[in-house]
Amino acid sequence: MSAVDLTGPAAHGRVYWVLADCWNVVRRGLTHYRRQPVNIAWQLGFPILSVLLYGYVFGSAMKVPGGGDYKDFLMPGMFVMTMAFGFVNTATLVVHDSTKGVIDRFRSMPMASSAVVAGRGVTDLLVACAELAIMMLTALAMGWRPDGGWGFPAAFGLLLWLRFALIWIGIWLGLLVPNPEAAGGLFAVAFPLTMISSVFVAPRLMPDWLGGVAAWNPISSTAAATRDLFGTPVGGGDTWVERHALLMAGVWPLVLTAVFLPLAVRRFQRLSR
Repeated sequence: MSAVDLTGPAAHGRVYWVLADCWNVVRRGLTHYRRQPVNIAWQLGFPILSVLLYGYVFGSAMKVPGGGDYKDFLMPGMFVMTMAFGFVNTATLVVHDSTKGVIDRFRSMPMASSAVVAGRGVTDLLVACAELAIMMLTALAMGWRPDGGWGFPAAFGLLLWLRFALIWIGIWLGLLVPNPEAAGGLFAVAFPLTMISSVFVAPRLMPDWLGGVAAWNPISSTAAATRDLFGTPVGGGDTWVERHALLMAGVWPLVLTAVFLPLAVRRFQRLSR
């Protein structure tokens, strides 16, 4: 009777191989950035330009409800906007892999479909950490001074929590659109999504009907919550969702993840049918 190999593949369970497959996808994504630095330079350079342009161009022209420096109001909103725009980058990378045959190759291998989707998500979350760090350093150089204490890491976590939820929307859309050009057109969705929010202007300064839409925008909840955590002196709004911004900043991403994560995995699984 031959001995059983306790160190081979049979000794590991399904969870182990899902995690191993996920790590391989993450490593492949990070290697792609390292070998094509132009892509990462653009993805990380855009936030810097956004902070500089909006901060210096609009800084002296905008008013903050209750007073205060507009840059202090703007910076948390810019961090949220960058996290929101990230789903377009995710969709573009996914559709690029799809059209180049990378997705087909993954499907032909004995890999867990959830690991392929999760690997893309983890990679984008790591890049989002780098984006936030660079943006915050730029903001500090411009004179932004958040309060210290536990509020800073809590705000950082809320920003990544929003990005985590939007990753699954990007993956799902990337598996739906036919080519990278169509994925680039998603900016037409992302731009009004961020503009009709509290990223740049408080909803109370908008027309009543538009302010109501902006207040219930999930991006507005994260923007308002991070402003409070960073210590920006901006009072809450009149609506329930504005008065409970911190709660909704946690709830909205949870709802989006619960909806779009299963959709993304299911869409990937259907590609092989």
